[in-house]
Amino acid sequence: VQLQASGGGLVQDGGSLRLSCAASGRTFSTYVMAWFRQVPGKEREFVAGIRWNSGSTYYADSVKGRFTISRDNAKNTVYLQMNSLKPEDTAVYYCAASRSMVIGIATRQYDYWGQGTLVTVSS
Repeated sequence: VQLQASGGGLVQDGGSLRLSCAASGRTFSTYVMAWFRQVPGKEREFVAGIRWNSGSTYYADSVKGRFTISRDNAKNTVYLQMNSLKPEDTAVYYCAASRSMVIGIATRQYDYWGQGTLVTVSS
C-alpha cells in the first residue's frame, strides 16, 4: 500500500486547509486510515482516524470540533478538513493506514505511512 499526502501549506491563524491522502496498491487489506502530526523534537501524535467501510471516526481532543476526517471510497482517498487553525497546529502531517479494524492512536498500530505534508499556521 502506498500513501500520498498533499494539501499542506501556510495559513493564517483562524484559517482553513484541507489535506488529502491518496492510497494505492493493496488497499483492500487496510481497514482504518488516520492522520498524525509531528513537530521537531516531539513524538508523532494521533489527530484523527476513520474506518473505510463504516465511516466511523475518532478524534484527538485537541482537534475535536475543528477538524473533520472523511473518505471517498471510490477514489481511495481520505481527507482532513482543518478549520479554525491555530499556531499550535503547525506540524508535518502524515497519513497512515492500518490492517486492524480498530482506530488506534499509537503509531505502532499502523502499517503504512505517507511521506508527510507541512502545515504552518502563522499568528
